[in-house]
Amino acid sequence: MRLIIAEKPSLARAIADALPGSPRREDGALAAGDTTVTWCLGHLLEQAPPDAYDPALKQWRLDTLPILPDRWRLTPRPKARGQLAVIRRLLKGAREVVHAGDPDREGQLLVQEVIDYLGWKGPVSRLLVSDLNRPAVQRALGRLEDNARYQPLYRAAESRARADWLYGINLSRAWTLTGRQAGHDGVLSVGRVQTPVLGLVVRRDAEIRDFVPKPFYVLWVDLAVTRGELRAWWVPGEGRPLDDQGRLLAREPAAELAERLPGAEGRLTRLTRQDKRQAAPLPYSLSALQVDAARRYGLSAKAVLDTCQALYERHRLITYPRSDCRYLPEEHFAGARGTLEGACRDDATLREWLAGADFSRRSKAWNDKRVGAHHALAPTGRPADTARLSATEAKVFRLIARNVLAQFYPALATREVKAEFVILEEIFRARGQEILDPGWKPLFTTRDEAPPLPPLSEGEACRVREAGVEDRETRPPEPFTDASLIKAMMNIARYVDDAAVKRTLREHDGLGTEATRAGILETLVERGYLVRRQKALRATRLGNALIASLPEAASRPERTALWEQRLSAIAEREADPAPFLAALVEDLRGLLGAADAGRLRQALASAQGEEAAPRAAESPRRRRGAASHRSGKGSVRRSPRRGKESP
Repeated sequence: MRLIIAEKPSLARAIADALPGSPRREDGALAAGDTTVTWCLGHLLEQAPPDAYDPALKQWRLDTLPILPDRWRLTPRPKARGQLAVIRRLLKGAREVVHAGDPDREGQLLVQEVIDYLGWKGPVSRLLVSDLNRPAVQRALGRLEDNARYQPLYRAAESRARADWLYGINLSRAWTLTGRQAGHDGVLSVGRVQTPVLGLVVRRDAEIRDFVPKPFYVLWVDLAVTRGELRAWWVPGEGRPLDDQGRLLAREPAAELAERLPGAEGRLTRLTRQDKRQAAPLPYSLSALQVDAARRYGLSAKAVLDTCQALYERHRLITYPRSDCRYLPEEHFAGARGTLEGACRDDATLREWLAGADFSRRSKAWNDKRVGAHHALAPTGRPADTARLSATEAKVFRLIARNVLAQFYPALATREVKAEFVILEEIFRARGQEILDPGWKPLFTTRDEAPPLPPLSEGEACRVREAGVEDRETRPPEPFTDASLIKAMMNIARYVDDAAVKRTLREHDGLGTEATRAGILETLVERGYLVRRQKALRATRLGNALIASLPEAASRPERTALWEQRLSAIAEREADPAPFLAALVEDLRGLLGAADAGRLRQALASAQGEEAAPRAAESPRRRRGAASHRSGKGSVRRSPRRGKESP
């Protein structure tokens, strides 16, 4: 018997349907001919709690930290024992095993840890499925690979799981215990991703709270030129009171000039025109989709992820959604027309966009060199029956289909015109933009660019019709939203001060992963560290106090972003796990030495922030979520589907 172990039941059903013959249902499996397909239910196994290594560790004590397992152990999740027994029974009758986890790091870990835990020593193949429709699964079944090729990916995922355990267990215990000494009755969870994300919000809130607006002034003129009118803006020269961005800080010079300008004549002294071509936005990765859907429809990151999972698993309308890639395989180009015609058939908006597509165009999106374990989100070709989709599912599907359709539209062609005038020996500038070819732009409701200027000729005369001074103020930064926080996590190097680290992170950018970012935001809300106020995410008093009490290094993004860099090196056979974990242990010892009840007491007393909702503010020890801390999972909160959300 050939045994295929899928990551979840929906994938198992899709695989069984793609096999020859009609699959028959068995206990915990589906059988078709000589092949049996079984499944995991997300993670069937989890890292063993501290007391599995030493019963004395069940009691939380500072003098037992750091907890460092000599030999790592896994334990069955309580609700997974039945399915684990099914897989154990089926393995006894198998001649070969096919690993059918999702095509990413965690998918590799999820199935392989079960195979190894149950002691299978025979051959293992790897099945990579990113599209649940029957033809795509059949193609994948015809391209099985040796699972040994993915051992580095497994080692990277295993290292991530162990490192998260070490970091979360030890720091959460340390800060919870010092929190009790400081008078806080509840678990204080610390995680290598969730805590830096919280730190981003806390620091942004502090910038907003401490912001002092400063006035500045701008002077405009409406000019009559040979073939029309335009508005230009004064450029104050040296000797004027300017800030570092060239803004005028005193009103008097602008007001004095404004009085003399009406009726004054001048000349256009410099005119530049630059034609630009902008290619269509690439197809979506999950995070890029979450950013756009949050901005356009106000959807939370978790809502977008859940919607994508439904479009992938239930409706089979899109390819594998938990992707960090924005490129498509070159082999998909030839079939793109048929795929998109099928996907757009039952949706009027998509049909309209489809009519403008030129399938002879080939954009830079089709690039095998930029495609890794998975590719960008794309339609599978199944017609989107809007009667079966929720309003949110329809909106998200249109976004995904639109970005792929846009690859078959011309580039947006514009002409940017900059004009510089001299009037009363002062410089005034105007800028305009003309759309030469809208290209893909009509598919996107983007903000309008600068309006076009009237036809101009260098050297022509102008006359001031009217002038005015506007009183303005500098504005604080905007509070984080789901969209901007996900984008910050994607581009975390922007929030790093160290120049050397910033340069390194430009190639390994990212806080969390495509699969975990939405869960991290929800975890911070559920644990009472963040609250949503309309679209804004704000830190609570508890969230502010936790960040204030931690060493700065624990609440900044450098460490976890560099973790991802090292994990990528392990996955790519460029590094071994042992040095990575050894360096982490050394780092932990230093962080644990910084746990200070007095500092935490002061932070709790002086913290400012939003009040959390009653459920979130409730003592974590009286909440169901605290069980994970008492059982030793530290700051790692498991998702119902996969259990892979890293804190």
